[in-house]
Amino acid sequence: MARKFNFNAGPAVLPLPVLEEAQRRLVDHGEGLSVLEMSHRSSSFQAILDDAKATLRRLLSLPDDYDVLFLQGGASLQFAMVPLNLGPRGAYVLTGSWSEKAFSEAKTVGEAVEVWSSKEGGYRRVPRPDESIDVPAGAPYLHITTNNTIYGTQWHHVPDSPVPLVADMSSDFLSRPLDVSKFGLIYAGAQKNAGPSGVTIVVGRRSILENFSGSPTVPKILRYQTHAKADSLYNTPSTFGIWICSLVFRWIEEQGGLEEMARRAEKRAAMLYEVIDRRQDVFLGHAEKDSRSRMNVTFRLPTEEAEKRFLAEAQTAGCIGLKGHRSVGGIRASIYNALPMEAVETLAAVMDRFSP
Repeated sequence: MARKFNFNAGPAVLPLPVLEEAQRRLVDHGEGLSVLEMSHRSSSFQAILDDAKATLRRLLSLPDDYDVLFLQGGASLQFAMVPLNLGPRGAYVLTGSWSEKAFSEAKTVGEAVEVWSSKEGGYRRVPRPDESIDVPAGAPYLHITTNNTIYGTQWHHVPDSPVPLVADMSSDFLSRPLDVSKFGLIYAGAQKNAGPSGVTIVVGRRSILENFSGSPTVPKILRYQTHAKADSLYNTPSTFGIWICSLVFRWIEEQGGLEEMARRAEKRAAMLYEVIDRRQDVFLGHAEKDSRSRMNVTFRLPTEEAEKRFLAEAQTAGCIGLKGHRSVGGIRASIYNALPMEAVETLAAVMDRFSP
């Protein structure tokens, strides 16, 4: 069966060589059993975990005082863990639905504050580099969402922050080079660019991960300190998922690292935005140009009927997963690391010839 061109926002396309390697070694990892059957306390799985962390450290050029955790619960659990661990009065920049959810969860924990929002304008942009963000004195952290899958906006700079910068990078993690030293904590659901669903990656400064500063009533399993001291093995982790992540990390490294991922991302995005800008009578992009995402291209057509016909034509060409999020409708093309250039070329051709 021919593989589809998978534009789903997540779980998303995985590199074909990774899937083929997983298929080849699914039944026997080389020791007479599958990773799915392997004890997380075994030396065999410890080697997988160590390899995943080491490869990720190389990709990110991770400073010595930072560490990596492999957790579960997705970014949604991190919405709670961040304020539970760092403090209840975090400052939040709202640039879309996921930052809204992070802020809402933080308010259930304490007295989080909104310091910037583009909601009134329909979440069409993120703060500009020259815009100041007023972080209240005493805030334990500033939280941003670096890429907004639903609205198709993305930060293209790292904001200055007088307090530790915390970032939900679920949908653009490992898509471009990153100066990790500018962040206190990064978290990402793996299912966009880094691996399968079920794994959450946390990268943080050790002084944050290892020194719990929350309430003594916070359960141990919700403390970064617990997982840091246990090397992500406090409870049974997603063993198979971590192995797939390690294969994805290695694939990125073999392809040329984050610099190459960024080059490909720019090329894929440029193909689609060129058609949107050239055919403005047909396609209406959602994001302002300087905030456009290189991961999720969002746009509308003149009518819902035209959108339905467009989706049907795209599916006939092998392109799936293009329907916009249920909260906003329209079209969304998620163009993550593992999406072949041929997929974007095919979609751009469908766009070019479509008549509403």
